[in-house]
Order: sequence, then structure tokens, then C-alpha cells
Amino acid sequence: MHVSGDWGEPELRAFLTSEDGRVPLRLACRTPKGGLWMLSLWYRWRDGGFDCATSASADVVEYLAHDEDVAFEVSVNEPPYYGVRGAGVAAVSPDEDKQLLRSLLDRYLGGTDSALAGQLLREEREEVHIRVEPAQVYAWDFSDRMPGES
Repeated sequence: MHVSGDWGEPELRAFLTSEDGRVPLRLACRTPKGGLWMLSLWYRWRDGGFDCATSASADVVEYLAHDEDVAFEVSVNEPPYYGVRGAGVAAVSPDEDKQLLRSLLDRYLGGTDSALAGQLLREEREEVHIRVEPAQVYAWDFSDRMPGES
């Protein structure tokens, strides 16, 4: 993975595992007909890549089976703006026993004791793991350009 921009790899990792980095990853891919598709997914940063979970029946699963190339962005929603964007490849595999989903529910909701968690963890709902392996990552930080914004 090549990292460029305002941060090095240590700052990138710190952001993606921090409270500030607990925003959805925006993932862009191509449809089988060549159109563009973007969606937001919860993620965790692990071993130099993003682990995301979604329903096995989600359209993106079909799209990634057709074309593994993706672009992504993780950025804060309030000024001063900062985050990371890049490109890489994505692979889809089963999320056995919904282990990844449970980890993401802990990260984003603080546990599995909510109506949404109950809905997502239904036994009949099949879940998959989307692993995004970045080839290049660009980090930006507009804090110096936006002093006093927050």
C-alpha cells in the first residue's frame, strides 16, 4: 500500500481506529453494465485493509464479483475536514457466525443490544465480509486551512 498526502502510515492508522474515524466508509465500484455505484459501509481497519460487512443479497456483492476494483473514502463530517481516500481491490467471503458484523455493531453501536442489531443478526439473514485491500491511499487534513472551525 502506497500512502501519500498529509499523513504517513502511523497517522492513517491512528485516524482509522479512532473515535473520529468511526464514520462509514464510502465505497465506489462498477456495476456489470459499466455504471458507477457508491454505498456506505461500516468498517474496521485491520492489517492494512478495511473489513466491511453487508447482506449476502446486497447488490454490491454481485458488482464486486464482476469487478473487484474499488475506490473509497473515510472522512469526518464536520469542519475542519480531514480523512483518507484511495483505490484498491475488494474480495467477498462469508461472514461465518456473523463475527465481523458483531465486531462492527460493537464499534458503531456499542454492542448488540438494539433493535437494529437484532434485525441484522437474525438467524435467517446471511452476511458477507468485504475485504478492501488498498493499493494507494491519499490522506488530507484541512485543519490548517480551516482554523477555528469545529
